[in-house]
Amino acid sequence: MHKLILAAAFGALLATPAQAQQFINILTGGTSGVYYPLGNALSAIYGKAVPDARVTVQATKASVENLNLLQAGRGEVAFTLGDSLSFAAKGDEEMGFAKPLDKLRTMAAIYPNYIQIVASRESGIKTLADLKGKRVSVGAPKSGTEVNARTVFAAADLTYNDMSVQYLPFGESVELMKNRQLDATLQSAGLGVASIRDLASSVPITVVSVPAALVDKIDDPAFIAATIPAGTYDGQTESIPTVAINNYLVTREGVPDDEVYALTKAMFDNLDDLVAAHAAAKAISLEKAAQKPPVPLHPGAERFYREKGVLK
Repeated sequence: MHKLILAAAFGALLATPAQAQQFINILTGGTSGVYYPLGNALSAIYGKAVPDARVTVQATKASVENLNLLQAGRGEVAFTLGDSLSFAAKGDEEMGFAKPLDKLRTMAAIYPNYIQIVASRESGIKTLADLKGKRVSVGAPKSGTEVNARTVFAAADLTYNDMSVQYLPFGESVELMKNRQLDATLQSAGLGVASIRDLASSVPITVVSVPAALVDKIDDPAFIAATIPAGTYDGQTESIPTVAINNYLVTREGVPDDEVYALTKAMFDNLDDLVAAHAAAKAISLEKAAQKPPVPLHPGAERFYREKGVLK
């Protein structure tokens, strides 16, 4: 009898295949940027939406690295800047994409990144032209920030040869500025990014303007004129014109439709949690999330937007 029971139990095990573990790896950016805290907030949200999944958060060099990792199947969800996403779809080698990345799919347009050029006040830098001959950090090599830096500087008739360029992530740039080893940093991030808040609380700063007329010279509709409101950082008493570009949350072909639907829905059902993680998330809007994506919407996300009536 015992043998029959054991045999029946063993047979039942064989008849019920073990379910494969679901993984959701979220590709973010440096720990002192905006992607990372938002990624951690999404991790908690996703963990409740897909309770059987193992959700992880990976700090990276941001946009370009994220998109290449996603194409290679080494992540399920990633943050990226809109221009990097366009370059990835086309396969722009100079911007870090050796060939077109054809597996990328859009989940949502999220919040705009503001190009924030901040100099130490003692450097004397007040305008973009003043960057000539100065020590300037432009972000990690081939990061979304660094790609943005090239675009903005080109519109201002500046090249990297005009200055002493260093390719450093946000946190390192700030530490060098505090130690007077760097004159300015360009950071493409949400307003109130922790790295610049840290810098402004330590040394007097100047936020360098990017005039609207210069933004008009940039031949990419992703770049729009914007304003850094007065008081965003300590000592910033005036509103400063600059340029902004949308960020996107992306996934890839092969991630199940039902899973992407659940993740997209969970994010919009829990926007307050994202805002609590970083104020940049206040700009996330369901009405704008599916507008003109640089790569096609994932079918799971598309289903969610159609249900909500923001896609016809």
